[in-house]
Amino acid sequence: VAVGQPFATSEDLPASFDVVLRSGDQLIRTDVVAITPHSVRIQIDVPPTMPSRALDAYLFTPASGTLFLGNACFVEDAAKGDVPPEFSASAPDPQEPDLGFSFPYQPNIMESIRNLLWHVPMWFAMFFIMGLGFVASLAQLRTDSIGWDMRAEAAVKTGLVFGLLGLATGSLWARWTWGAWWVSDPQLNGALVTVLLYSGYLVLRSAMGDDDRVGRLAAVYNVFAFVMLVILLMVLPRYTESLHPGKDGNPGFNSYDLDNSLRAVFYPAVIGWGALCYWMYTLRLRMNRCAHHLLSR
Repeated sequence: VAVGQPFATSEDLPASFDVVLRSGDQLIRTDVVAITPHSVRIQIDVPPTMPSRALDAYLFTPASGTLFLGNACFVEDAAKGDVPPEFSASAPDPQEPDLGFSFPYQPNIMESIRNLLWHVPMWFAMFFIMGLGFVASLAQLRTDSIGWDMRAEAAVKTGLVFGLLGLATGSLWARWTWGAWWVSDPQLNGALVTVLLYSGYLVLRSAMGDDDRVGRLAAVYNVFAFVMLVILLMVLPRYTESLHPGKDGNPGFNSYDLDNSLRAVFYPAVIGWGALCYWMYTLRLRMNRCAHHLLSR
């Protein structure tokens, strides 16, 4: 039986490599019969006693190291039984990759892992700037100062920009990883509700106009919105099943999906997006101060 396995990668496949299939605790050596720029075709002799089952694949190459593909192919046969010992083989020694500075390969997200440098830091930047807005609203409630109110408004407007960008990049990532632009995932739904809550903050301010109470009412609403942000995006997803890494036992930000090369870019990206968000916040705050100065003349 011949089995084809596509690869979503911009890199050329090596000229030759070994492929071993795993069935439970037993290994089946294969013959590689064709290699194209984006796929490899292998051939195995299926014994008559082999049951229908999904097989994992291990690819061994000197250049790319050892690649694991879970449920890489499915063998269908009506017979029952285990794989006979004569069809088992020992796996080659794992190869150490010599990739230099490159992105790690993950079977589920493949090349879309590059979006990690955009999507995740954008949400971190939003959390950071919404936290500043939360502190400003608490200070506004304590002092009833227009200065703290302007800081809270600038933080929410800036944070919403990054929240919308996070939703857009997340939807794009979901399309190519989970097969749909939007799935019923607790963290996705929580992110959407959070953005809608903060949008309500702007609607509240707009509806009240120049009312003297707008600062205090908006501050109370902003405190409530930030508490909901923490609950919806940081608490509830950890106690529910989620497709996102780091939730419900899924790995996140560890050796599984962040190697040293990616860490060298990811952490500076978080700092960079956070700095960009703060700079945009200061611009928005200066605009608020200028507008207030002109209206008070």
